[in-house]
Amino acid sequence: MSDGLKNKMINGLAWSTVNVFGVQFIQLLVGIFLARILHVEEFGQIGILFFFVGISTVLIDGGFGQALIRKIDANQVDFSSIFYLNFFISVLLYAILFFATPFIVGFFNLPTLTNVARVLFLSIIVFSFYFIQQTQLSKKLNFRANALVNIISVAISASVALTSALQGYGIWVLVFQQLSFHVSKALIFPFFLRWKPDFTFSWNIVKESWKFSIGIFGQSLLNVLFINIYTLIIGKFDTVRNVGYYTQANKYSETVNVASNSILSAGTYPIFAQVQDDQPRLLRIYRRLVSSVTMLTFPLAIFLIIAAKPLIITLITEKWLESVVLFQLLIISNLFYPIYTINVNILNARGESKNTLKLEIFKKTLILLSIAATFSFGIKVMLISLIVANTTAFVASSFLIKKSIVHYLRHQILDIATTLILSVTIGVVMALFNLTTYSEFVKLIMMMLGFALLYLVAVRFIFKDKWAEAVKNLHTYLHT
Repeated sequence: MSDGLKNKMINGLAWSTVNVFGVQFIQLLVGIFLARILHVEEFGQIGILFFFVGISTVLIDGGFGQALIRKIDANQVDFSSIFYLNFFISVLLYAILFFATPFIVGFFNLPTLTNVARVLFLSIIVFSFYFIQQTQLSKKLNFRANALVNIISVAISASVALTSALQGYGIWVLVFQQLSFHVSKALIFPFFLRWKPDFTFSWNIVKESWKFSIGIFGQSLLNVLFINIYTLIIGKFDTVRNVGYYTQANKYSETVNVASNSILSAGTYPIFAQVQDDQPRLLRIYRRLVSSVTMLTFPLAIFLIIAAKPLIITLITEKWLESVVLFQLLIISNLFYPIYTINVNILNARGESKNTLKLEIFKKTLILLSIAATFSFGIKVMLISLIVANTTAFVASSFLIKKSIVHYLRHQILDIATTLILSVTIGVVMALFNLTTYSEFVKLIMMMLGFALLYLVAVRFIFKDKWAEAVKNLHTYLHT
């Protein structure tokens, strides 16, 4: 890897990490506060409505963002055309949801949430105003700007949420938090990228972009549908209270799963796109990246699994104890998700979006079958079957990587096996603290410090090259 590209990737991953974990940290703090104040049912109600916001943003994006990033000679006409298309779709979707709201809240037996839903859905239109600027900054590898915009926006929305919570606004707190986040991004982006659309629109550009974006769009649509499928099933056939438990467990599991996915998607896809035709170079980047990423995500995931109970009780009290097992199962189900994300990004960068769409369809089919087979046994058994489905899909993605960049399966296994075995071994040792009579807070601290110490010592002596490289990169980054 050339020094220039290597530095771009390191910088991109660094700022993507700052972006995601900065946002996650602020959301975690305010989320802890809100979980202690608001009712479990209120989180369940808003969790159901968030599904419609999530699917709408995917429909607005349509995969055009990544298509613009991948297009080498994208110009003002390209950006303007996609902007107008996005805005039109957002207005259309809001209108549909506005009139469909009575049917939505009636279907989920939430008749008092009509006005709440209609205000929440306004964030769909706001999203279309800043989407193109966000895409342009990613295309320019300006991850710093995107990070600052997101962190400032989430800080503003956190302030709004905390203020309204203290004033007793109930479920409206979560609506204000979401809406203020999107409005803040729309207002702040112009300070980092002074862009406005021309009065030009080209259907040819839309059609050209659609040829590539349809695969990305299909994957994203499937993802948002299946990320929320358990929320919808529980919301319709179980209780809103159980939706609240699941929503909270899912939110905390996303601290690892979605955070790492966001970092890798934002920080690596543009890099992969630049070297998409250089297969040997792409393979070298891939192996180094997988090895490095698993050294971070595997130990964190294992720690969260063993420390789930003291973590949740310490942060959000025993009121949320029912979320513990759900949280553990969600973490396990997404253990290989970061590598899966890298696999998909490489395939997309090489123009194989149709293969990744087929992969996502295969994965979602497995999930549907697992739900159908375990639905009557409850959410815990459903999540166990999700582990099987996600692991199978990961193995399938490995076969596609083998074919695309000639990376043999045994080498793929060797790239991650040592870190996984090491993390699990340390996790088993640290889990013994759960058998002690210490308070949950003391257990959490002892497990955290013990796990970190043992893992760092092991890495220092087992992965000497990685340790030296990490120290060198950290020293370089701190002195630039």
